[in-house]
Amino acid sequence: MSENTKDKQTSDEIDLVIFFSLIGKLFSRIYNFFSSILKSILSFFVFLLKALIDNIKLISIVLIISAIAGYGLEKTTAEVYRSSMYVKPYFDSKYQLVNNINYFNALISNRNHKTLSDVFKIPVEDAKKIREFEIHIGPESENDKIKQYDSYLKSLDSIRAQDISYDDFIENRDIYSSDFYEITVQAEKKDIFKSLEEGLNSSFENTYSEKKMKKRDSLIYLQKQSILASIRAVDSLQDVYIRVLEENSKSSSNSISLGEGFSIEPEKAKTREFELLNKELQLRSELRVLEERKVEEDVFFDTVSGFQEIGSISRSILNKYVIILPALSLIFLCFIFVVRKTVTFVKNYDE
Repeated sequence: MSENTKDKQTSDEIDLVIFFSLIGKLFSRIYNFFSSILKSILSFFVFLLKALIDNIKLISIVLIISAIAGYGLEKTTAEVYRSSMYVKPYFDSKYQLVNNINYFNALISNRNHKTLSDVFKIPVEDAKKIREFEIHIGPESENDKIKQYDSYLKSLDSIRAQDISYDDFIENRDIYSSDFYEITVQAEKKDIFKSLEEGLNSSFENTYSEKKMKKRDSLIYLQKQSILASIRAVDSLQDVYIRVLEENSKSSSNSISLGEGFSIEPEKAKTREFELLNKELQLRSELRVLEERKVEEDVFFDTVSGFQEIGSISRSILNKYVIILPALSLIFLCFIFVVRKTVTFVKNYDE
């Protein structure tokens, strides 16, 4: 029995040795794999550095010439100016706005300056100076985002709302998710921006928004008529209770007859009159809210901030040709060195 136990222990020890040996080989292969990748990357950079060092004179000459050419190109290229306006659309006119901005950019790409000048009512020469239109979600604070998130959750059923986190909502927003927009124009003429506002304002007009405004106005009218009818009914009841109180002042009776077998006590009449007064105030407050809503949203958009009279210079790294051209030249030279090395390696591969 003891012999069998010793054999079993020996077998288990051998299995453990084999297991750890396999684990060691696995880690060794993983290490060698990543090590080979790092060595390859290091070798590639060393090859590039060697090529740069061996050809430092040629590279220096190319970079100097590229920098001079870039500087000259910057001086001869027209300055680009930019200006922004902020708008708040109503009645879902934001969809037409975004669509029209894309349309304006298409006209610029196709060099259809005549149509562009007709849209904005500016000379064709000025239309040629426009470089690009941009539209982005307007500046918003964290509180604004939270309010949008709460409003979005209210539009969903309670079960579905539990699956939408705040981070998911922010990540999946698109250009149509906002109610506040920044429109930016880039042009080669610094004082053209104010003349573009009229054309941009017309971008909000569309049949769908017009129908939505008319529908809103019709609903407000119906609600207003209903409230006015309620106010007239309250006024009539108030006249009745006032008459009751007047009758009470002339009579010593504990109740006052309203005719046809109806009567009311003076104390209850005072209570009802107070309730009716509160009801009238509530109805008139609702009427005021409706009127304010119609006044506040009586257009397709509001201009929060218009274009500046004079645009600011657009400063972008893409316009810095004195940096861009040398960088592109260096990348091109590195590509040439790699190609030459690859060709040489392929030719000598059989050897």
